Amino acid sequence: MHIKTTKCNHLCLVVSMTSREVFNHPEAQASFEALFHTFDPDAHFQYFKSFRRVRINFSNALAAAEARLRLHKTDFHGKEMRLYFAQSVHIGSPRLEPPKPEKQFLISPPASPPVGWEQSQDAMPVVNYDLLCAISKLGPGDKYELHTATPTTPSVVVHVCKEDLGDSLAQDDSEVDNMARPKIVQTRRPDYTHSVEQLSALE
Repeated sequence: MHIKTTKCNHLCLVVSMTSREVFNHPEAQASFEALFHTFDPDAHFQYFKSFRRVRINFSNALAAAEARLRLHKTDFHGKEMRLYFAQSVHIGSPRLEPPKPEKQFLISPPASPPVGWEQSQDAMPVVNYDLLCAISKLGPGDKYELHTATPTTPSVVVHVCKEDLGDSLAQDDSEVDNMARPKIVQTRRPDYTHSVEQLSALE
């Protein structure tokens, strides 16, 4: 891809025009160029109608500076025009170079990890041995306070269950289940048999 650039060895001015007559009427364009030819007869003009801008290339910097000093914010055909110094953009290479491959692996997942990547190690689990030791010393029905209550937070207490509590809970659950389940009474089959006489009568 080629980039066309204009090297500006002389100073340039950009004129912001609010009037469209300069872009549409040759007479207005001629009178506009005459204003700047008084400062530099070799001035060259480039018109950008869509942006309402005119680029003026001067042969020397003194003429451009004087034109900007005298014509900035002056009226042209009843409209104000403003003059600005154009900045020259220098591009070292005439070709558009591809971006540096420093962060291209972020665009799509690579086939392999980038150079220097290392997998993070999982942190060791935190075990509170003091808590385990205190709980191991408790007997059935004892309790251990982990956190003391404050005016804004409740206390946290660990209770050790009794050994026979599990059996009693299991019995209670079974009784509740039996009470909740209704007893289904099956319908009795009627006493009816086919006899030889009935079959012959049907035939």
